[in-house]
Amino acid sequence: MNDMMQCDLAIIGTGIAGMAAAVFAANRGLSVVQAGSTGALAYTSGVFDLLGALPSETEGGRPTVVRKPFAAMADLFRIEPGHPYAGVPAEEILAAFAEVSAFLADIGLPYKTGGDDNYRLPSPAGTVKHSWCVPETALAGCLALERKQPALIVALHGLKGFSSRQIAANLAEVWPGLQPVSVAMPGHTGGELYPEQAARMLETASARKALAEVVAPHVHGVEAVGFPAVLGMHRPGDVTRDLAERLGVPVFEIPTMPPGVPGIRLKEAFESALPERGVALFCQQKMSGIVPGPDDPFVLRITGQPVEREVRAAKVLLCSGRFLGGGLAARRDRGIVETVFDLAVRQPESRSGWHRQDYFDPRGHPVHRTGLAVDQQFRPLAEDGRPVHPGLHAAGSILAHQDWIRMKCGAGVAIATAYKAVEAVRQGLGNI
Repeated sequence: MNDMMQCDLAIIGTGIAGMAAAVFAANRGLSVVQAGSTGALAYTSGVFDLLGALPSETEGGRPTVVRKPFAAMADLFRIEPGHPYAGVPAEEILAAFAEVSAFLADIGLPYKTGGDDNYRLPSPAGTVKHSWCVPETALAGCLALERKQPALIVALHGLKGFSSRQIAANLAEVWPGLQPVSVAMPGHTGGELYPEQAARMLETASARKALAEVVAPHVHGVEAVGFPAVLGMHRPGDVTRDLAERLGVPVFEIPTMPPGVPGIRLKEAFESALPERGVALFCQQKMSGIVPGPDDPFVLRITGQPVEREVRAAKVLLCSGRFLGGGLAARRDRGIVETVFDLAVRQPESRSGWHRQDYFDPRGHPVHRTGLAVDQQFRPLAEDGRPVHPGLHAAGSILAHQDWIRMKCGAGVAIATAYKAVEAVRQGLGNI
């Protein structure tokens, strides 16, 4: 069977960039069809990094931790002139985050941005993470760390990858006075405790009451209590506030190892809320096609279900990610290729240049900076430096000249470039 759909904008990809783009487009009255695999969202930490580190410029050097991300942009552009942030003014980055934050707040996942500064929050490994936009459920932990307040860190029996002892030991120098404890999750009969299972259990008042009764005897001489980020699935703020009331001190979440609840929260929130805003969303499906002539619409196909759909779109926004998302792939005979439209990929001249000799080189590896070069409207460029098509745009980690893992800028690049690309789409359609 074949169904035909028409839209202003087809979004290929359902990671953070694709979902943010769908929010921006829906808010601007564009008709949107979107398809992709949302699985990668479950691997996000739930915090949105803007710029957490500057890479080392010399062999053997160390990355520089960024406390003030906007102030550090000048250094970033000196080190990496082609970084995607160079195409998005600071005021538009702020506007993009404000719009996504408002969307998430409306559906029960409020976030808070840090103004000029990054927040400092504990990671599941017991290190200090610097992030600019964090869930409100993490704020009490940021404040307690800043003030070095004594805090209780609670682990749950059977929850893998989260050790309160490890967190307390590794943070001892920067956050003295942490008290680790491990307790049984009431209602869990033993064996492995899955994060999603714990989160859904804690959506009931009876489970929160039972957990508070188990933790309360350990709340002595502390001014905050940290839990793994499993405090509810859909409205974690309500769960966090309820536990804080029962324990008599502020409660905060600490991110867990991926895949974790914060990523699943985002995945489920986007999947449920975007269709309510008019987005035709096709999860776990692929959208593919070819680049048409410059005056012709895109004709794409959505596959992965018994009903194959044809999509005719005036504009396309490619948010398919890098290697994890499937937007880029390595081919033995062709090097690194873009998988949807076979676009030109900026990459080292040969496979031998993908990695440096030292696997742990603090400068990172060139392969992690590969991707699409774009113009000021975030349109992918061909080898000759011209836009491939006036209606084709790209955003997110598929863009070249950024190592988002090393620079701690993944969500920021996704949100900021999606905002800029959708604005270009809107202007191109004449919806100004």
